[in-house]
Amino acid sequence: MNKLLKNRHPYMFIAPAVVLLLLFSIIPILIAFVISFTDLNLKGLVDWSSVNFIGIENYKDLLSDNTFIKSIFNTVFYVVIGVPLVIISSLSIALLLNYGTSRIFNTFRAVYYMPSITNIIAVAVIWGYLYNTEYGLFNFLLSLLTVENIPWLEEPTIAKISLIILAVWKGIGINMIIFLAALQGIPKSYYEAAEMDGANRFQVLFNVTLPLLRYATFFVTITTLIGWMQFFEEPFVMTDGGPLDGTVSVALFIYKEGFQFSQFGYAAAASFVLFAMIIIVTAIQFKLRKSDTEY
Repeated sequence: MNKLLKNRHPYMFIAPAVVLLLLFSIIPILIAFVISFTDLNLKGLVDWSSVNFIGIENYKDLLSDNTFIKSIFNTVFYVVIGVPLVIISSLSIALLLNYGTSRIFNTFRAVYYMPSITNIIAVAVIWGYLYNTEYGLFNFLLSLLTVENIPWLEEPTIAKISLIILAVWKGIGINMIIFLAALQGIPKSYYEAAEMDGANRFQVLFNVTLPLLRYATFFVTITTLIGWMQFFEEPFVMTDGGPLDGTVSVALFIYKEGFQFSQFGYAAAASFVLFAMIIIVTAIQFKLRKSDTEY
């Protein structure tokens, strides 16, 4: 005890963060886990005596819920296409901006970063006009090439692709900043040594730059993957999960069950299925990661 009191200062500094984490993260997660085994609904919030413990019934019902199964396939579709697009696009832009030294490149950094901090409602309004089938800008440009109007948000598969395009455009900025920071942290001595060895730009890129970006790439991959598995804002504000539940994601399914249909126990069970999916995918990413290499 005396030793603890003597070394109390580090604990005093981390105590506020630990308390906040417990109050707003750990405890709510535990409560939600308990709720997932009940039939809690709007009535149960008023009268707790009407809440019944139903075991794993909610989880069984999810496995036979066609909308939930469709939401899983939609989320996988978003992740498989969206995550590589975001990573490749943000890395490519970061590489181009890193090579530039004039002030105009600083302007482009701000231009590419602005979508990531723009309000999603404002973005949805603008992109809603762009995607409009009759008078949208995209179909107008296609009409100049004698291409028929594309139902951007009216056909399930095309609607998913349309949301991915929007999300990629909005998500490039943050990852671009991370890649830029990593690029500027690479010692110039590596490039000087490669230049002395007669390496061209492509050889420098694939044998020096990209290997030294492996930690930044791993971090961006993990965070982007987790973010896209919780894909919510774009289908919520643009399509509300339609048409025919063709764009509903798991996160949107959870929101609808919990806040529109007031099936809190059922929504909590779905949220823990999503939580398990994220944990499994993240664990696989760490497992597939190559052994650390010091450069």
